[in-house]
Amino acid sequence: MQAVISELLPDLHAKAGCKEIGLTHETFAIILTEVGAKYAATASQPELRTFFLGLRVDELALARACASGHEKAWEIFLTRYREKLYLSALRIAREDSAAHDLADTLYADLYGTTTREGQRVSKLASYTGRGSLEGWLRTVLAQEYINRYRRTKRLVSLEEESEEGIQFRAPDPEPVAPGGDRLSRATDQALATLPSEDRLVLSSYYLDGRTLADIARMLGVHESTISRKLDKLAKVLRKQIIAGLTRGGMSRRQAEEALEVDVRDLQVDIRRSLTQEQPTPAFSDKRVEAQVREGEG
Repeated sequence: MQAVISELLPDLHAKAGCKEIGLTHETFAIILTEVGAKYAATASQPELRTFFLGLRVDELALARACASGHEKAWEIFLTRYREKLYLSALRIAREDSAAHDLADTLYADLYGTTTREGQRVSKLASYTGRGSLEGWLRTVLAQEYINRYRRTKRLVSLEEESEEGIQFRAPDPEPVAPGGDRLSRATDQALATLPSEDRLVLSSYYLDGRTLADIARMLGVHESTISRKLDKLAKVLRKQIIAGLTRGGMSRRQAEEALEVDVRDLQVDIRRSLTQEQPTPAFSDKRVEAQVREGEG
């Protein structure tokens, strides 16, 4: 990988405009190595060349320079994306003050107003240049809105359960199907590998009960696009789950039969894989499992 990066670095560094925003060749090489190790670690040299040449290096460099605190980069970022972020927030929140509040919260997370072990923490440090920065920002914005919704929903639910005494009730024992542990692991692993936007779509639809129109509006796409994405994800997840089960020792036939079990007998911690929040205990969502089970191979 290092040989390919060294070969492409001068052109990529220039194409990305790194000099203007304070990224040296050495720093940009580290960024490219990080992205390559995450998404193309086992690729051949020709595949690596294609991968790196396909990155949006100008947006990658801008995002990482902002994350490191370069003021010029942040000025460029605000000029390009401030209005777009507000309009995206307005589509999601549907009210001016709420949209400004949502966008302002995201600005703070993007700029890096908090530190961890002496290092500034910026969400922009997780952008990898594989898709457009604008699309990534819409996904992060929508995820923040969803997280707020969940926090509010949990607080309301907690009050309701406290009043009814439900939160003090001992949980009912859950049945476990034969092979259920392996199926649960394979399902959890398949969900965890999805891109952030796909996880957002699944969690919004299956965990939060949002309509196709709601999700389409949040991401700025047509409703039919979300419908097609959900169908495609069900098929992709089914293939990945079967592959995970076969790697775990099942035959192809056994893996397919495992997906025909009653989903009520499974315990899959879907929320932990789909959301960016901390895991919540003993959560399973049956509609996701059912959709995957019914997907075509």
